[in-house]
Amino acid sequence: MSAQAPAAPLPTTVGQALERARSEGLDRLDAQVLLGHRLGRSRAWLLAHDTDAIDAGLATLYLEDIAQRRHGVPVAYLVGEREFHGLALRVTPAVLVPRPDTETLVEWALQCLRAAARPHPEVLDLGTGSGAIALALAHGCPGSRVCATDASAAALHVALDNARRLGLSIDGREGSWWGAVAGRRFDLAVSNPPYIAEGDPHLPSLCHEPLQALVSGADGLRDLRAIVDGASAHLRPGAWLLLEHGTGQAEPVRQRLVEQGFVDVDTRHDIEGRPRCTGGRWPGATA
Repeated sequence: MSAQAPAAPLPTTVGQALERARSEGLDRLDAQVLLGHRLGRSRAWLLAHDTDAIDAGLATLYLEDIAQRRHGVPVAYLVGEREFHGLALRVTPAVLVPRPDTETLVEWALQCLRAAARPHPEVLDLGTGSGAIALALAHGCPGSRVCATDASAAALHVALDNARRLGLSIDGREGSWWGAVAGRRFDLAVSNPPYIAEGDPHLPSLCHEPLQALVSGADGLRDLRAIVDGASAHLRPGAWLLLEHGTGQAEPVRQRLVEQGFVDVDTRHDIEGRPRCTGGRWPGATA
């Protein structure tokens, strides 16, 4: 019987730690972010302190981070934070990790708010998760009154904690889609709902994120349809409804918006040129 290979020694310097991550197949940026988190240092600092010593306890924790990352755990969960639209957000496994593509939705929403030029627009973020969209809108349009909803109490807790940490005000409401805001109307509503189809081949790579925030029926359109179909009772004349969706879903979302009476229906593309968000305006003059 062959002898087991001895375990590799713990890295003792910054450079050795980063080399160890590389040898185990970790992305260079991921390795730097994880080590910087453990050391409380920036990536720039790491590059300038290659020979600085690290203690054994920290090295052990770093190797555990590497192992979890290799098994698909998002870096944001390991460090507990993700930057979105210039805001540092706390994230936990109760919420999706905010993606850069979603900034497309935020930019469109801010354009709508600026064009309307209301002093205190009523804004709604349906399915807020970490609060990324709601907080980016509250930050980008300081006079807005932002309501953020989620069916998950755990997710809503993360969103409200992020608001507290960032010094931004949002009104958190627990409930499913429009049911969380019965009787209320808004000047703008946005949502990044679940839009992945059951059985989609990409789901295994997302296994560490909350399934209920990802999957939406056999075609991935169940929640998008529910939001569009229920919107008329909650939008003021001239209000916009903006939705993030999968890259192959722009046309059915456009059709649904038109069928429900929306006008000026349009689609915006993400940073890689893919159709990412579709929205329309509820007819009527703005108030």
